[in-house]
Amino acid sequence: MEVAGASLLPDSILYQIFLSLGPADLLSAGLVCRRWYQVSRDDFLWKDLFYHHYQVQRQIPRYPGSDSWYEEFQRLSDSAPCVEVERLREHTDEVLHVSFSHSGELCASCSKDCTVKIWNTRHPMSLLHSANMRHHHWNYTQFSQFNSDDTLLLVSGVFVSGVFAGQHNSSAGEIAVFSLDGFNLLSRVRNKPYDVFGCWLNSTHLISGNLHRMGRVTSCSVLWLNKAFQEVESENLNVVKRLFKIQNLNANSIRMVMVADSPDLLAEAGDKGVGVEQSPPEPAEVAEDSAEEEEDGGAEDVSRRDLVGEDAQIAAALQFLVDDPAEDQQEAPQPPLTEEQFETKVAQWYAKYRTKQADEPQVSEGSKKYLIFTTGSLTYSPHQIGIKQLLPHQMTTDGPVLGEERRQNEFFDSLDHVINIHGHIIGMGLSPDHRYLYVNSRSWPKDCVISDPMCPPPIAEEIELRVFDLKTLREVKEPLRAHRAYTPNNECFFIFLDVSRDFVASGAENRCGYIWDRHYGCCLATLPHDNVVNTVAFCPVNQELLLTASDDYTIKVWRSRRALRCPPELLRPSPWSASYDT
Repeated sequence: MEVAGASLLPDSILYQIFLSLGPADLLSAGLVCRRWYQVSRDDFLWKDLFYHHYQVQRQIPRYPGSDSWYEEFQRLSDSAPCVEVERLREHTDEVLHVSFSHSGELCASCSKDCTVKIWNTRHPMSLLHSANMRHHHWNYTQFSQFNSDDTLLLVSGVFVSGVFAGQHNSSAGEIAVFSLDGFNLLSRVRNKPYDVFGCWLNSTHLISGNLHRMGRVTSCSVLWLNKAFQEVESENLNVVKRLFKIQNLNANSIRMVMVADSPDLLAEAGDKGVGVEQSPPEPAEVAEDSAEEEEDGGAEDVSRRDLVGEDAQIAAALQFLVDDPAEDQQEAPQPPLTEEQFETKVAQWYAKYRTKQADEPQVSEGSKKYLIFTTGSLTYSPHQIGIKQLLPHQMTTDGPVLGEERRQNEFFDSLDHVINIHGHIIGMGLSPDHRYLYVNSRSWPKDCVISDPMCPPPIAEEIELRVFDLKTLREVKEPLRAHRAYTPNNECFFIFLDVSRDFVASGAENRCGYIWDRHYGCCLATLPHDNVVNTVAFCPVNQELLLTASDDYTIKVWRSRRALRCPPELLRPSPWSASYDT
């Protein structure tokens, strides 16, 4: 009688009862009888359950193209790679980075044990190659990237090489290129500072950086294009080419360079976007380019005397402005400028008369390529994102090593756009279509004032994962939150993130990796480790396979619940076998 009475309850009463159930209990209730099943699959019921369970803001609509809220709930719970299936322990020190080949059949890992390892990703994963870079005087390997046709591997490493900007230590690094046919070392390229990392421009050319000191807090970053194959048949064929010379103020420098390639980039950006400003003129080195610069990417230091000496009248005019008595009559006396502040003002004035104006944006029917990197103008911590378009003649090392000819007053290059983050940037990643830029940052206090570039504001423990539309240069979503970091400014390090079609993932210092849904902005899973999670990587052809790497010396392999229900032979991440990919 109790069962019969329950089955006779009106649908409206059943609906109200089912609203109080969780997803597992609701699915179980639907197995009682056909009528309960029909009520349990009501789409409005699953809509309420979806918003409540995943804590999604009500104004966010259902994912375009989805058929029902029930299917969306199932997609989020079933397809996120949150089940640990393997743990790789071959590294003997902290694992700093992992990356997949474009085919998804290989992955590479870098570690403080100074090795780079290549893995076969077919389940169970197996080690194919390992190279120890200590005999090249590296301290550790830190980053890797496969070229577009998966024939070459770029590996970035670190070795100590001097001090930059007084208290702010900086290390030089190197980029090594390996052939994946035999895993042979093909070339090595200088890279300074090491956290430029380096990246592929195309299948045969890569980008590196160099840094030239011009004063205590003023420097110049130079970006170089390098052929992956450094051996040429003729000495008249160039293997390097200078791309840009960018001024750095207040002890900052260009870091974490990446290439964005899409026909829609900046298509609707106009002159400025929300939260985006045109960059100030950017000076670089002042000394005449020497034969030595052609050989190794430039002389190491440019003296401060050279910075001001050639144009002493600029410094004199600036000093006149600083000490202008007319200004003192209108406002209260200002404290004298510190040495760093005066140097920065001189550099800004110098750049005003020595900067090449930005080229007109190239309009074409095909893809446009832009360099995206972290930079800054207020303090040494990275707090801005610079954007600079690459022109057709810059896609190859053909032509002069030092780039196109410049006028006498065009020593420096200006940036096309600068995005202000108002915080310490600790990671960036592009969506697969390069339309969106995801940025890990730790915020500064709201109304902070920076008076000393060597003392940046305190940074929040909460990491914000911010999303920018590179078509409009506007921030398009509320920041994603859940992950945390604890190191102060002077010890802060990159937390790598990765973006797939539907998900975004990031490491964190609180011993977990995190996965969010890109559309709803909700956190789907935490991926525990025993120490800091430095990096995450989605398989490019199967977003239901994810790797995380940690200071606990391990790499963990995560798959979705749906993938685990598939036969083992379908776990190979290749375009023709990943039938469960969404």
